[in-house]
Amino acid sequence: MVTNVAETFFNSLSLRAPAAMPGPMTGTLRVDLTDDGISEHWLVTFSGRLVKAAREMVDADAVWQLPREVFEQLASGRSNPIATVLRNETTFGGDVALFLAFRRFFPDMPGSHDPRLLAMRHGDRK
Repeated sequence: MVTNVAETFFNSLSLRAPAAMPGPMTGTLRVDLTDDGISEHWLVTFSGRLVKAAREMVDADAVWQLPREVFEQLASGRSNPIATVLRNETTFGGDVALFLAFRRFFPDMPGSHDPRLLAMRHGDRK
């Protein structure tokens, strides 16, 4: 059986929301995944600290469009959501706060760390 990375990722959002959400948020983010001219649409709904996802093509407060291949790199921690926008690999429009919250659901890239934690470990900051 072939596992659909996107389906697995989106179906797990509600379970991972308590740890990933930086705070309460309200709004909708549509994620449009493209592959060989075919689009798959996921609507992510933020309601307080609850997050749910469903396959829907409706208007949303924000829209993030990206190739499926890039999404799979993000879902595996091999790329960073903000970097993909800056490199024009993906496009984003709408409420940026929703994108910034959603990016927290992706794993960190291998070897990455919060520089504040590193500084605290070395006694550079209190």
